[in-house]
Amino acid sequence: MPLDPKRIIRRGSVPVSALVLGLVATLHAQDLEPRAYSNSPIGLNFAIAGYAYAKGEVLTDPSLPLENVSNESHVSAFGFATTFRVFSQSGKFDFLIPYASLAAQGEVSGVPRARYVNGFSDPAFRFSMNFFGAPALTAAEFKDYLQDVILGASLRVTAPLGQYDSEKLVNIGTNRWSLKPEIGFSKAFGRWTVEVAPAVTLYPDNGDFFGGQTREVAPLYSAQAHVSYTFAPGAWLALNASYFVGGRTTVDDVENQDEQEGLRFGATLALPVNRYHSVKLYGITGYNAHREHDFQAIGIAWQVRWGGGY
Repeated sequence: MPLDPKRIIRRGSVPVSALVLGLVATLHAQDLEPRAYSNSPIGLNFAIAGYAYAKGEVLTDPSLPLENVSNESHVSAFGFATTFRVFSQSGKFDFLIPYASLAAQGEVSGVPRARYVNGFSDPAFRFSMNFFGAPALTAAEFKDYLQDVILGASLRVTAPLGQYDSEKLVNIGTNRWSLKPEIGFSKAFGRWTVEVAPAVTLYPDNGDFFGGQTREVAPLYSAQAHVSYTFAPGAWLALNASYFVGGRTTVDDVENQDEQEGLRFGATLALPVNRYHSVKLYGITGYNAHREHDFQAIGIAWQVRWGGGY
């Protein structure tokens, strides 16, 4: 029996699309990733290239001791993902390599400062696996799959390989690793899909912060939620929201009063171009703990997939 390409496009186009929102999220610490735990046939490979523009009062490291901050950033990125079997369920490995151009202004101890810098951000690597509801299927088997409830988990690691100058407060890289374990829940209601994903991000120390100081960052707790609607094969629209709190810093054993707290809201539109290519448009806006608007971004990404019986 021949495969139904529309059925495959509808369910097989989304696992790496979550990387798109990582273009900005990687630089600003908060993710909005719809359909991150949806199922796809095993053996698929995805490549993605994208661009994002962001501006606001949030830096690559929001806990830096700066006041009256404003910045603009242009971010391009390349990502790759592949799907495979993990026991009886589907799993995924992906990575993202962003490159950014950042223009930032602010005050340090009341003195105006400006910083203009280009370079690679810290690359992100992630392993994801589903516990139930997303069986490992070939493309031929996948044509009969319909989602109900999916429960999964992921671990994202960023490596300290991005641009960093210890003589500067503002950098694109962070000079430290980060670990983000996350649990993901996804439930389909016909054309609608509802997702919830709580997580915590852990930060080892940066031992070369601003002239050789040691900087610690407390865990950052977050939760994101998404509601998406599939209105055509491979085409869907998602509304996204996230909340985060934590990340207080300590420099040379002196604790700072700089705990982060805020909200992010966004929308994502995915459109297929043909069986192998798709495009995604998205926007994000953010508010701090005082309900003041502090961040906004827009972006576009192109995805191509191959393998797995395509």
